[in-house]
Amino acid sequence: MSFSDYRTALVTGASSGIGAAVVERLCRENIEVHALARSAEPLRKLAEKTGCIPHAIDVTDRTALAELTARIEFDILVNNAGVDRPKKFLEADEGDIDLLVDVNLRAVLHLCRMVVPGMVARDNGHVINISSIAGAYNFGGNSSYHATKAAVSMLSNQLRLDAFGKRVRVTEICPGRVATDIFAHVHGDDPSIRERFIDGFELPEAADIAEAIAFAIAAPIAVNIGHMEITPTLQVMGGLQTARPATPRAVSSSKGPTTKGSKP
Repeated sequence: MSFSDYRTALVTGASSGIGAAVVERLCRENIEVHALARSAEPLRKLAEKTGCIPHAIDVTDRTALAELTARIEFDILVNNAGVDRPKKFLEADEGDIDLLVDVNLRAVLHLCRMVVPGMVARDNGHVINISSIAGAYNFGGNSSYHATKAAVSMLSNQLRLDAFGKRVRVTEICPGRVATDIFAHVHGDDPSIRERFIDGFELPEAADIAEAIAFAIAAPIAVNIGHMEITPTLQVMGGLQTARPATPRAVSSSKGPTTKGSKP
């Protein structure tokens, strides 16, 4: 399988970061690339730079997505759009949970529902789900995010089962920390955020993730690259922690029940 086997691609979350880098990379392969995001102005600039076709659509707008996917047959689907609201689940509010489920999971499910049946019917297609190491590893303060990314990981596995027997490939991309502006979107556009997450670290760039996606797409037809974890060399996942209790546990002095009239 080479890029010449595909004619069209749809990339979500395309206005910046990994999404924009993927659009740029796919446009170099003589593919008609449709770039989808909420922000019209960044998409306009990206279209001027790359020749992509911009669509200022929120991925939660199911009606607009249905109209677009009914009008165009997509051979490549890159589910990249994502959000986060980092906080402990004990402090999560209703809006945070709904937003993450709507963008990170529900939109992916519906786009796959709209696009993958056509791929199966044509016996040709490639789904790229950009998940996260958070789908497999735990770190504090992102419970809803972990849950949605783990769901996308399982969806990727299930899509291969549902499309079994057809030349529809599914690749899950799991980035670790990448030098993009996602941290500013999540934590606020403050110099301290860049210092905390990017400055001084040796990190992959968005273009590196795009190249990994291109590698998976360009693999021979007999090859499905199903899962890729892409992390900085100097990043590891996991770790063991043991906590002391905040207060000592009360110890009962009871020696057990006694029967009335029994001898001590």
